[in-house]
Amino acid sequence: MEQIDIAIIGGGPAGIAAGIYGARGMRRTVLFERAVLGGQIATTGDVENYPGFPDGINGLDLALAMHRQAEQFGAETRYESVTAIRQEPPYIILTTDEGEVQAKTVIVTAGAEPNKLGVPGESELVGKGVSYCATCDAAFFRGVPVALVGGGDAALDEALFTTRYASKVYVIHRRDTLRASQILQDRALAHPKIEFIWDTVVEQVNGTDAVTNLTLRNLKTEQTSELPVAAMFVFIGQTPNSDVLGGLVPLDNGGHVLVNLWMETPVPGLFAAGDLRAEAAKQLVSAAGDGVTAAIRAEHYISDHFDHRE
Repeated sequence: MEQIDIAIIGGGPAGIAAGIYGARGMRRTVLFERAVLGGQIATTGDVENYPGFPDGINGLDLALAMHRQAEQFGAETRYESVTAIRQEPPYIILTTDEGEVQAKTVIVTAGAEPNKLGVPGESELVGKGVSYCATCDAAFFRGVPVALVGGGDAALDEALFTTRYASKVYVIHRRDTLRASQILQDRALAHPKIEFIWDTVVEQVNGTDAVTNLTLRNLKTEQTSELPVAAMFVFIGQTPNSDVLGGLVPLDNGGHVLVNLWMETPVPGLFAAGDLRAEAAKQLVSAAGDGVTAAIRAEHYISDHFDHRE
């Protein structure tokens, strides 16, 4: 069976950064990506908060540059889906579209998908006012009104952050009570820039080249209305792409992988990094850092468990 030193599942920032460090460490490093390189940043227009780019950089351009750097060090890329992972100590076996490979270490960086509203106009206007990360994108909407959908801790935390930039933040919630912690509720309810729109859902996102307004529906009265905003931030949870781990490792209640500070799972040689792991910051730069941490530890693991045998 074909043998790999470091197999990386997922070609987002965490995976590519792991690929740079793994290949630069002279280990055979193979990156498996089932779709498009870059993960969520591939659909991001401007990235302003990644160190080293004071004028910002297009998300896809950054992803491709990172990937080119990994390949220059010798990382290989395969556009295959990894459908299963199993242990055959001391190796880990990956089942892909093309067969099986044997890996000394595996770093899973498959990411997480933000839950979508699934309404007309949402997908068409992603990157043009529709966003799933206010920390990433709120700065693009200085001095204009925006909407934020959700009622949990993440939603209110991001709403409070967004008030630094937007002239008004409308929080749209389908109920008349919030799920967020009381301290966040108190802060948001008292904030002069935040206005809550209760018992309401977004029916449609309107605009051609940018978001211009939202069509809303009140769930109690069934009345519809238009809300003029320049952006819509959605925080209704996310779904980690942890299915491939198939019960191998413990997950939190949201399906994120539990790891230690070195990104190690309880399975020897198996790591998880980036948005897939529990308690992740869900930022581009922290995801890349997670990938680097995992790759460094994978190198140590190979040195400790395999090099003396060869």
